[in-house]
Amino acid sequence: MSSSFDKYQKRKLISSYFSVVISIALVLFLLGCLGLLVLNAKKVADHFKEQVVVTIYLNDSAKEVEVNQLEKSLAMAEYTKSTEYVSKEAAAESMKAETGEDFMDFVGYNPLQNSIDVHLKADFVTTETLESITEELASKKFIEEIRYDNDLVELMNDNVKKITFWVLIISAIFTLIAVLLINSSIRLAVYSKRFIIKTMQMVGATKSFIRRPFILKSVQLGIIGAIVALIGMAVVLYYLNQTFPELELAKNPVLLGGLFIGVFLLGIFITWISTFIATQRFLNLKTDQLYY
Repeated sequence: MSSSFDKYQKRKLISSYFSVVISIALVLFLLGCLGLLVLNAKKVADHFKEQVVVTIYLNDSAKEVEVNQLEKSLAMAEYTKSTEYVSKEAAAESMKAETGEDFMDFVGYNPLQNSIDVHLKADFVTTETLESITEELASKKFIEEIRYDNDLVELMNDNVKKITFWVLIISAIFTLIAVLLINSSIRLAVYSKRFIIKTMQMVGATKSFIRRPFILKSVQLGIIGAIVALIGMAVVLYYLNQTFPELELAKNPVLLGGLFIGVFLLGIFITWISTFIATQRFLNLKTDQLYY
């Protein structure tokens, strides 16, 4: 009978430890993923900004020397990430591939113009900078027109500011929730041992002596939970890096290492402080208060 009861108590204890580890791992995993988002928010925003294209349409009378000189000056400009010359023939083929029809069969000639597509660096994708670039290039006589989606640029910049603000707010709220959830799990685990704590205190054990095994066990569970969370974060990072290689999420190992170490230390710190507070509470209770 005693052996059966001991097995039951052991299973109950293991179940309690397992639930604590899972709670810690899930909370730290979500917090770590949010940290990845915060660290790479600018990189993601820059990626989308750099999809904005400034198209420079050239006159048919433009000389090859002038076009080559323009391409070289654009390539050397501080705001340029890349340039691509698109001939009217290439543009016609591209449109034919998109629509599935050859429009030249209807109009009898190619009305498109030679052009240069300019991809800007993210920091220069602002309305003011684009207007300045347009004014500078418009002075060249062989340039017919300069086009870009100004509404998209304004919308993108406004949304980046809003998203950055809300990500920081959500990060702060989620960090607080993470602390509270882990604290609740630890408190429940300590609560089940409240009578043991009071018994040890009544036979003369000091508070630090009573707290020590609880803190050590909780820190061990915190380390296990943190390791599980870090494995999950590594899997997510690997998947995102393989799916979106252009974002170069793993390009800064120092920053990522700092995040992983931070999550690991946070798991240890929260479990330590939560266990300390929980055991201190039960140590300060009177015996008759343990039943409430």
